[in-house]
Amino acid sequence: MLDAYLLTLLGVMAAQASPGPNLVAVASVSLAQGRRAGLFVVGGIASGMLVWSLATAYGLATVLELFPYSLTAMRIIGGSYLLWLAIKGLNGAIRNRPGTIRAANVSLSDRQAWLRGFMVLLTNPKAVMMWAAVATFLFGAGLEPVEVLAFGPLGSLSGFLIYGGYAVLFSTGLASRTYQRFARGIELLFSASFGALGGKLVYDGLKELK
Repeated sequence: MLDAYLLTLLGVMAAQASPGPNLVAVASVSLAQGRRAGLFVVGGIASGMLVWSLATAYGLATVLELFPYSLTAMRIIGGSYLLWLAIKGLNGAIRNRPGTIRAANVSLSDRQAWLRGFMVLLTNPKAVMMWAAVATFLFGAGLEPVEVLAFGPLGSLSGFLIYGGYAVLFSTGLASRTYQRFARGIELLFSASFGALGGKLVYDGLKELK
């Protein structure tokens, strides 16, 4: 179980560190309103991760109970999606296109900042597919639903630390310069980690078809 957790956590951390809707939400609010508001957005994102971990752990467990062979299909589909994300990230790193992040033009209360982060996470297609892939991988490693669910707080904590670091970074005057400096490396890390996880999922799924 620990080995499955470790490999999954590396992929999740790479996805969390890579550019996407979550990072944009945190950075734009932090640039506009400072560290406190940015951290409330981070809190909302971390809370949303717990929701998706619960939904995928028990929702996917129900599907697997009704259709046992669906795990093979989900491995191939989920793994292919992760490989696509890895290729996309590699392409972005090669072309050196980290994306543009601007300060939000609204003023948010603490509650509104938390809600923004929560809703961004719940409506982020990348987050949905990531947690579905996480659950598929962990179930494929032989874990029970409660053990898959137990990974949720771990993924949420890593998200809070990573996005919290971004909130602190983008609330300072060095934000843009520092981000531009490391964005390419973050994309490469994201590509390598998701490529490894996606490749293993596809390999295991194709092996079961033989």
